[in-house]
Amino acid sequence: MSGGTHTAEQITLARLPSGVELTTTVHTYRGDEPGPTLYVQAAQHGREINGTEVLRRFHDRLPLESLSGTVVAVPVANPLTFDHVSYTTPEQLDSVNQNMNRVWPGDENGSLHQRMAARLWEYVTAADALVDLHTGSPDMLPHVVYREGDDRSRRLGEAFGTDLLLSEQADDDAPDEWHRRGFASKLRVVAADEGIPSITPELAYNKQILEEVVEAGVEGLLDVCRYLDLLPGDVPERDQPLARNHLGQVTADDSGLFRPNPSLEVGESIEEGTSIGTIYHPTTYEPLHEASADRSGILYALTQEATVTAGDQLASVALIREA
Repeated sequence: MSGGTHTAEQITLARLPSGVELTTTVHTYRGDEPGPTLYVQAAQHGREINGTEVLRRFHDRLPLESLSGTVVAVPVANPLTFDHVSYTTPEQLDSVNQNMNRVWPGDENGSLHQRMAARLWEYVTAADALVDLHTGSPDMLPHVVYREGDDRSRRLGEAFGTDLLLSEQADDDAPDEWHRRGFASKLRVVAADEGIPSITPELAYNKQILEEVVEAGVEGLLDVCRYLDLLPGDVPERDQPLARNHLGQVTADDSGLFRPNPSLEVGESIEEGTSIGTIYHPTTYEPLHEASADRSGILYALTQEATVTAGDQLASVALIREA
């Protein structure tokens, strides 16, 4: 084997009102031997930069001489939100679809985000598997989300390997909130509808590069490559709790200062009724909301943000599932 190849191509995603082209870079790694195609992207939401750093280190560590098949990687899927260090695009640029991860498979004649998604969708549909790298809140357990009942996506998630594997109900099985929030047009969901095994690793901690999380992401991608036979080697066995993604998060009933329960840590199992924390009035010191878990499960997110507004997420609890 003489060794594989790497190419980097700048592509146009859309055009801004000024006529400036909105571009990004697509990296393609091709092995000498035939094999499947893996599509990986990061930074649909621009403040979620750990995935971008994962792809930079993956680039340095991918052994091209051992690669069979193709890996396509897009480190910045949404340059606009990346430049704004934001989750969504400013309303002035896309007042219809501010969240890129709610417009897949896109529309080449649609809004800005729809055009961007449609351009990248060309690469997605040529793939045999998809990894959409995301980064959650600073106070969240790293986990992988896949479509419940999709065994091929589940095995892909098991290969990536995180502290928690979350299944998410979709379509007719999903709660009303799933539909109301437009989750049917997430990249992972739409790709799975097309028969492409797809996962969303949530690596935890946005806006800052967190070494432990990034290294776990790189190892996860390399293990996905081993699982798909893009690379030689075995995927290590892991003890991953399996749970159902819980959309009914614990939210603030009132606005004020939030003090989380100091005895809680993300990743631990809690019982229904467990105290999550207290919201106080900042000037009168009056307790406004004693937040508690509405179900038993794994606490996989607990905000440490002190200033909260009514409706803000305070915690997320995943329901334990049998294997």
